[in-house]
Amino acid sequence: QVQLVESGGGLVQAGGSLRLSCAASGRIFSINRMGWYRQAPGKQRELVAVITTVGSVNYADSVKGRVTISRDNAKNTVYLQMDSLKSEDTAVYYCYAHGVVPLTDYWGQGTQVTVSS
Repeated sequence: QVQLVESGGGLVQAGGSLRLSCAASGRIFSINRMGWYRQAPGKQRELVAVITTVGSVNYADSVKGRVTISRDNAKNTVYLQMDSLKSEDTAVYYCYAHGVVPLTDYWGQGTQVTVSS
């Protein structure tokens, strides 16, 4: 099992910044990528950004240029730096980890990000 604990959400004005953190514990060795998804009210959960164990990254088109995902392997932590936030970024943000042994996905409890216009 892998446990994911998120932190860093909150209320911010449009144009502001937030940094989310996700600390992983447990079967860390089984993870080959981690990332962030978000879910706004009435919408499906969508990918924000993902980073692999070798550092390859991928971003949703809606956040490219405004969001940076990074990882600290020594701390088993993934970060999501969000800048130039918009009201449409308001959502619950979920940390995600993809395990390969066993093949399964793990999710954090979610952290609320609210951007006021």
